[in-house]
Formats: sequence, C-alpha cells, structure tokens
Amino acid sequence: MKRCIVLLSGGIDSATALYWAKDNYGQVHSMTVDYGQRHKVEIENAIEITRKLHIPHKVFQIDLTQIGGSALTDTSIALPQVSHRDQLGEEIPSTYVPFRNGILLALAAAFGETLEIDHIICGFNIVDSPHYPDTHLHFVSAMEQAINKGTKLGLSKTPVKIIAPFINKKKSEIIRTGLSLGVDYSRTVSCYAGRIVPCGTCSACLLRQEAWEEVGQEDPLITRTRMEGLL
Repeated sequence: MKRCIVLLSGGIDSATALYWAKDNYGQVHSMTVDYGQRHKVEIENAIEITRKLHIPHKVFQIDLTQIGGSALTDTSIALPQVSHRDQLGEEIPSTYVPFRNGILLALAAAFGETLEIDHIICGFNIVDSPHYPDTHLHFVSAMEQAINKGTKLGLSKTPVKIIAPFINKKKSEIIRTGLSLGVDYSRTVSCYAGRIVPCGTCSACLLRQEAWEEVGQEDPLITRTRMEGLL
C-alpha cells in the first residue's frame, strides 16, 4: 500500500495536495505546523478539512516568532499592501519566513520516519509566487537529498521522496484540479492578515482573487462567508 504524509497549511494549494494524495495513495497522514504565524485561522481550517476526510492529522508547535524576520511572524513588520500583480515586485517579499519550508520538510521527514512513510507531499508552486526561495524545485531536490543522507529511513532500500505535484502550475490550474477532486474550498483560507473574510489587500488575497476570476466562478469562501453573514 502506498503511504504518504501531507504538509497541510489550510490554504488552497496544500488542501488540493491533500485531496490529490487521497486520490493517489492508499493511506494518507497529514500534519500542520503552528509556527506563530499571524494567520493562525488556517490551522483551524486544516483540522476541519482532515476531520471531514477522516485523515489522521497532527499539529506541531514550533515558535518561529523567536527568529522573526517576516511580516508573518513579527507583527511589528507591516504586511505589504497590494492592489494588482505589478506591485508584487521582483525581490523576496517580507512575507517570506526564513527557511520555513526547510523546517517544515525536516519535521515531516522526522514524523514520517517514525511512521515508516517515505513520501512527503507538499503544495509548493512557483508560477504565481516565484520569489520565495524555498518553493523552487532545486530546493525541494536538495532537501530530499539531505533527508536521504541524514535519516535511517532515507538510508534504507526505499529512499524518501518529496512530491510537489503542482510546483509548475498556476493557482487557477491548481483550483481546477481541486474542483475535479471535490475540494471544499469554502473551508480554505489564504489571507495573511489572519481573517476568514479576505482582507483583499495582501498578496495572498490578491493571488486568490485573480485565480478564481481565471477559473470563472465565485470563490466558495466568499459564498460561504456571505451566507453566514460575515461578509
């Protein structure tokens, strides 16, 4: 039986990766990391999504606010405000959390080793967010090599694989894949400000809105929050 562990944040990409894994693996485990992010509401979504799918889920706590250096972990750093894609710039954004994905993959590798799971699934993609250094394929490959050289499981006859099925897909393409898999996007959240109702001014909200416009339908999160009187 093919087994995997999914890195689940509670956003669009990782939720789609979870459903993709459920469709491609016989047994799926999942994990979320509470690292002190200002958008903690995503953790609640991750818990709800896995409960609905009856997928084992574990939340790890690691305080990256002690490191800081990011608008997502240091509230003294203002979230960048944007109204269109041209304002995203060409530099590494202030919402980059230093080596976050390396830390998350290391935790997933350690947890997976205790479960004897050799496939780690993540929702990384670079098409819409190319300036984050820890989402690129060369980074994923380097982490995979490090895990296989530094773990008991990796040195076994079945090496660990990090699978990023959407790394070269646009967010709208990821959504279309998810819709075909039945992903409940009304229970995903993207807003860096930590709001259930999108703030509409952070880069994550902008990219989410653009993606749903490209798909050609209303974001189910907007539909849900309107029906619940939150919008």
